[in-house]
Amino acid sequence: MPHHHLNAPPHRLWSTEHEPAIVVGDGDTVAFEVQEALGGQFDGLRTGDPVPDLDWDGVYPMAGPIMVEGARPGDTLEIEIIDVRPVDWGWTAVLPGLGLLSEDFPDPYFQRWDLSDGSGVARLGDVAAVPIRPFFGVTGVCPQVDAPTPVLPPGRFGGNLDCRDLVAGSRLFLPVQVPDARLALGDPHAAQGDGELCVSAIETSAAGEIRVRLHRDRTIAGPQLQTPGGLRAGLEDEGWFATMGVGPDLMAAARDAARAMIDHLVRAYPLSPVEAYVLASVCVDLKITEVVDAPNWVVSAYLPLAVLS
Repeated sequence: MPHHHLNAPPHRLWSTEHEPAIVVGDGDTVAFEVQEALGGQFDGLRTGDPVPDLDWDGVYPMAGPIMVEGARPGDTLEIEIIDVRPVDWGWTAVLPGLGLLSEDFPDPYFQRWDLSDGSGVARLGDVAAVPIRPFFGVTGVCPQVDAPTPVLPPGRFGGNLDCRDLVAGSRLFLPVQVPDARLALGDPHAAQGDGELCVSAIETSAAGEIRVRLHRDRTIAGPQLQTPGGLRAGLEDEGWFATMGVGPDLMAAARDAARAMIDHLVRAYPLSPVEAYVLASVCVDLKITEVVDAPNWVVSAYLPLAVLS
């Protein structure tokens, strides 16, 4: 099957008005590069540096649109992730007004991560070593929109899913919304916990390669995925520590579980509250433990102990 290299300026909005960056066929592969989610606005910052005001018009650069010949609404587009290669550094930031615990952490904070030593982990001082498991936070087909639409939030078309399981070897299935699908990818992450608690993962720029397949005989209501193996390879042997939130509101329960996890990290390890929040964002997994015992539901936050051993 043909192989293509996408070499076009990024776009930052979902729109059917964008000129195609590349046109591909069923089964073709595409290589591309894309900047991290803020488009270079944090380049040069070091851990603890003041966080500059953001130009929100410059966020979420995406590679694409990739036009898939013959794709039409009602079809399913399969995106096989062949490769994701991050650059040698990344960042995580607490941004005012954003994140699960924005009221608890109103002040900005910046954490820079070194990914250059070839160890396969990102280190938070001498306390934690987070395995690098890169993926694209944004993978989506263009939604049916009347006007250009921001990348945030996701939808049934995919988009800003922030699904940490979409690593190399995985396959994402999306319902085509507009003719030729207009696929786009962006927001590379070197590592992330389920939930992305503080609103950022280990954000990084990356090169990627995908294969697209068109399924005309399959209609789906929203995103589906298939993973290549275990979801937490390399982290299972050391066990987990979990905290729980219980109550009638899932979001409130998630906040309670996250707060309890941060309290645990601060008590058990030499971490400040904001460092614990950042670490939780990149390696702690939120899980819905139960939704059947009305009137209260349970959300748990799982910390892989291998990160801290």
